[in-house]
Amino acid sequence: MHTLWTIIAGIFKWSWRILNFVRQLVANVLFIIILLLAAGAYALLSEQDTQTSREPGALYVNLSGVVVDQLTRNSPLESLSLQLLGASSGQLQENSLFDVVETIRTAATDPDITGMILKLDDFVGADQPSLQYIGKTITEFRKQGKRVYAVSGNYNQAQYYLASYADKIYMPPQGSVGIYGFATNTLYYNELLEMLKVKTHIFRVGTYKSAVEPMLRNDMSPEARESTQRFISVLWDNYLTSLSENRKTGKNTIFPGSQQMLALMKTAKGDNAAYAVTQKLVDEIMPANVFESEMTKTFGWDKKNNTINAIPFTEYAKNMNIGVPQGKTTGNIAVVVVQGAIVDGPDAPGMAGSDTIAAQLREARLDPEVKALVLRVNSPGGSVTASEQIRAEVAALKQSGKAVVVSMGGVAASGGYWVSTPANYIVASPSTITGSIGIFGVVTTFEDSLSEIGVHTDGVSTSPLADATVTKALTPEFSELMQLYIESGYSNFINLVAKSRHKTPEEVDKIAQGRVWVGSDAKANGLVDKLGDFDDAVAKAAELASVEHPVLNWMQPEMTFIDRLLAETAGNVKVTLPSSLQGLIPAPVGAQLTQQASFMKMLTDPQYRYAFCLNCTNIQ
Repeated sequence: MHTLWTIIAGIFKWSWRILNFVRQLVANVLFIIILLLAAGAYALLSEQDTQTSREPGALYVNLSGVVVDQLTRNSPLESLSLQLLGASSGQLQENSLFDVVETIRTAATDPDITGMILKLDDFVGADQPSLQYIGKTITEFRKQGKRVYAVSGNYNQAQYYLASYADKIYMPPQGSVGIYGFATNTLYYNELLEMLKVKTHIFRVGTYKSAVEPMLRNDMSPEARESTQRFISVLWDNYLTSLSENRKTGKNTIFPGSQQMLALMKTAKGDNAAYAVTQKLVDEIMPANVFESEMTKTFGWDKKNNTINAIPFTEYAKNMNIGVPQGKTTGNIAVVVVQGAIVDGPDAPGMAGSDTIAAQLREARLDPEVKALVLRVNSPGGSVTASEQIRAEVAALKQSGKAVVVSMGGVAASGGYWVSTPANYIVASPSTITGSIGIFGVVTTFEDSLSEIGVHTDGVSTSPLADATVTKALTPEFSELMQLYIESGYSNFINLVAKSRHKTPEEVDKIAQGRVWVGSDAKANGLVDKLGDFDDAVAKAAELASVEHPVLNWMQPEMTFIDRLLAETAGNVKVTLPSSLQGLIPAPVGAQLTQQASFMKMLTDPQYRYAFCLNCTNIQ
């Protein structure tokens, strides 16, 4: 009996402890929620007070990180998932190109914004067409009679490109302007694969199809070298042309050539600031405190915040409710963004999932309010199967009677061009990287690697075609079949381009073969219809659809919190090297390895067929 009462007493004792724990937990959670609500209310009231008391002043454009067409992560829930999953803190901050443009345009007509300060120290960069688009809006801002001032301690080439649109460029005495040229480099690891006894079976069509060369060679092929040299030279010339026009000087003044630059630097005794003034790259050299005084004379002083009378860019955008809408929106022109490598399945960070994009296109096709589509493409391509899935939906939308206009961003090559073929009209920037019309197949086998450690594969099959596995050598029959698949895919690609561009397959083949073109060359070759930007694409879509007042309907994927967590777990494009290895290799090499690892991660096509341009996105 005593034992029974002891058991009963123990049950009550532990039940009470559990109940007490739950009570305390609930109370603590409620307390934390109340504190957060109170803090949020206080912040909101403070923000409102700031808004009501702010004097007219400058728009302080202090962009940090990179500018992209579509944000990878843009919500508190996504940020929380990053923290929970321990994502790399080195992830660059992203800024939406279209948010940046809209914010500057709003500020241009805002009487409370009297000018602009471009603070560029933390800006990492963007592709050249995006920089041109932002520069265009800065020019529009200046045309409203508002002056723009740029400042940075050390201008990289992207920072200086934006700075060139300013009325005046400032730099501290120990600052620098780093304009040296463009380069593109790729790691070649054929020898490594041979050492590891890994066999990579390549099936390709296209003389210039260089995406697979790192697995086949130890250096760049002459054909790839010639093609790559051509397009980066054009990009560099476009860069210098824009700067010379903005600064009203000659291209040779912006960059006189390496030898002449060295001679001028010797004359300046290695003083980059003095060199920059001599070459008219900057207007004035002054310390930060003097610059602050100059800006105070122009815009006034905010005594409350003890700073120049200026509103930060992000705060202004938030106050004006600027941002690409998330979720369901309405409008007469749909915008669908294809950004990053094209992969099968749903969207993943940094990748364009064919299922997600196809669903957006279908929704736009079935929406009676949507009269036209602007397909924004900023992709080096990827899976042929995924590209075809997207292309088919674009074609279906066009067949439904709705106009389709493609707006090409920094790159729209290989699969990026494949998805563009059904369009009524294609608009590209002069610096867009496009073309790369060609496909390849990759099958990797490990029979020799396994043999080295005593592992062998053997079995039976009903045909040589069925006996294909990564642990055995490919049969001659399977290899022949793969090559036929690739040749058929290339023929389909050529015919799609020929039909859409009103050319013969033979004419397309001459400008195809996997060769990369910049927008200006693509226009000359008939691959695009007009050189312009996103605004031109929207205007053309409105014209084709007879829409007098275009309203954009941004088709954005809606993801639940669980979806985001899963995406971060399974589909993060940022391949992280083990920390032990990170400490052993230089950062630039690590970046190259990461890029190549990311490329390998994208090889998921069920038919092993890819339309991908590897060297289209690695230009510095």
